[in-house]
Amino acid sequence: MDKIAVVILNWNGVKLLEQFLPSVIQFSEGAAIYVADNDSTDNSVAFVTEKFPTVKIVKNSGNHGFAKGYNDALQHINAEIYALVNSDIEVTENWLKPILETFEQEKQTAIIQPKILDFKNKEYFEYAGAAGGFIDKYGFPFCRGRVFETVEKDNGQYDDNIELFWASGACFFIRKNVYHELGGFDESFFAHQEEIDLCWRAANEGHIIKYNSQSVVFHVGGATLQQGNPKKTYLNFRNSLLMMVKNLPKRGLFWVIFFRMVLDGIAGIRFLTQGKFAHTFAILKAHFSFYCLSLKYFKKRKDFQIQQYYMVKSIVFLYYIRKLALFKEIFNSIQNIKS
Repeated sequence: MDKIAVVILNWNGVKLLEQFLPSVIQFSEGAAIYVADNDSTDNSVAFVTEKFPTVKIVKNSGNHGFAKGYNDALQHINAEIYALVNSDIEVTENWLKPILETFEQEKQTAIIQPKILDFKNKEYFEYAGAAGGFIDKYGFPFCRGRVFETVEKDNGQYDDNIELFWASGACFFIRKNVYHELGGFDESFFAHQEEIDLCWRAANEGHIIKYNSQSVVFHVGGATLQQGNPKKTYLNFRNSLLMMVKNLPKRGLFWVIFFRMVLDGIAGIRFLTQGKFAHTFAILKAHFSFYCLSLKYFKKRKDFQIQQYYMVKSIVFLYYIRKLALFKEIFNSIQNIKS
């Protein structure tokens, strides 16, 4: 069994593999490196086989998205630690060492995220993950270094190692035994927020999720599905509601989801006023899909859910009404309330 396997999920991404796979090979000494291919129709597999013969290929039977794509591929990979890495990630020297040291020293730590910076603007955090994720009471995700559309410059303000609520799927380290005990990613999600759902389920089982700033990667972001794509809006809104049905504490479950759906409606109206009709339709479609799937997801609930899963009651209120755009401002507001 390998100590760590770096697994890159690919679908028709030969250009990304050509650009970013060399850094993974160069700086991942001692790791087994895999490309898990979601039945690409370009020449991805042939390209990797010819240009990078040390990289192992796992072929999936179809384009199953992020969730099932990884679930299928990881059945064929034997390593103590899985490093799930997007194909548009550039890694840096010694990026694996601090992660492996943390896993070795902290047996309860099950999932780790590195510092994720923007490949196109390397002084800034990247939207998808930044310095680690949290959610509010109504399931809206935000990060240290990124709250909604506000992305912070990396001035060393998050050069620490702390516990998180969720780690970004862009670069996601997890112990093999924990991944399989939890049943992997929820395949019905296809893509988006499946990593938050997995981390929430891990937290419900008593596992710890952490951020390690000593490991640094650069992420392009949106290379597979652009941020402004209505399909991304649909998946994010639908999957967030499904995730909440599965993982919210029983007390107040109905009212939390009801209020979240009201906030979704406000978001839909906001898209309308901006002329983004496709996004409003995507939210309506997400809600209709949620209605159809909610009973199935309610049956997925476990016996125990952690009560204090959220950092703030409403990140929407703090960001759009109180105009707190930086994580530090939000954190300080919480401390002021407590004091």
